[in-house]
Amino acid sequence: MRLRRVEGQIRGIIGMLDDGKTCEQVVTQILAARAAMDSVAMELLRCQVDEAMTDRPPAEARETVLRALNLLNRV
Repeated sequence: MRLRRVEGQIRGIIGMLDDGKTCEQVVTQILAARAAMDSVAMELLRCQVDEAMTDRPPAEARETVLRALNLLNRV
């Protein structure tokens, strides 16, 4: 559902550009869409870590968590 909302935000941004909205208005919406994408990324990482901690052997879980932390630093 979150990605569908982001999709709607992106379509809205395209519409704003077509309608000649101000740069400030467009950038504000871009920042909101980016924040929504960050939220999706965080939720995916949370699910990955949760799955690793419950379904994988300790060494494999540790590696998965370390990869997730590395990705988290990029979000």
